[in-house]
Amino acid sequence: MSQEHTYEVGIKWKEGRVGELSSPVLNETIECATPPEFPNGVPGIWSPEHLFVAAINSCFMATFLAISHNFKMEVASFDCKTTAKLQMVDGRYLITQAEMYPEVTLANPGADGEKALRVLEKAKNGCLVTNSMKTEVLMHPSVN
Repeated sequence: MSQEHTYEVGIKWKEGRVGELSSPVLNETIECATPPEFPNGVPGIWSPEHLFVAAINSCFMATFLAISHNFKMEVASFDCKTTAKLQMVDGRYLITQAEMYPEVTLANPGADGEKALRVLEKAKNGCLVTNSMKTEVLMHPSVN
């Protein structure tokens, strides 16, 4: 497998502060807008800030599941809530911190509980999205 990949996403402005994201290799589009916390923001539509956090969450999940498979650890369920803190720093908005709250249920919790915590930490350290940003990422895992 090649070590270099390219991903393309386009955006087309619709109206006001609303646009539509698309990719030539995907069937679905995503409507996005300025979040309601900002002037002329639109409630109820995905914002760049939500998509940033979604990128963290989805990459972390994919990385965790891949590492779990490699470690032959059977996962019964995986859920993760991630929150991000947006702050004004030196006159610029930055997402300064993200906190992940993964909840993992294992098929064999007694034997794999400690292993699951190690796999969660490996996934946090191996997530290409969090490795590509300067946001501090904290994790508060729960394993059952």
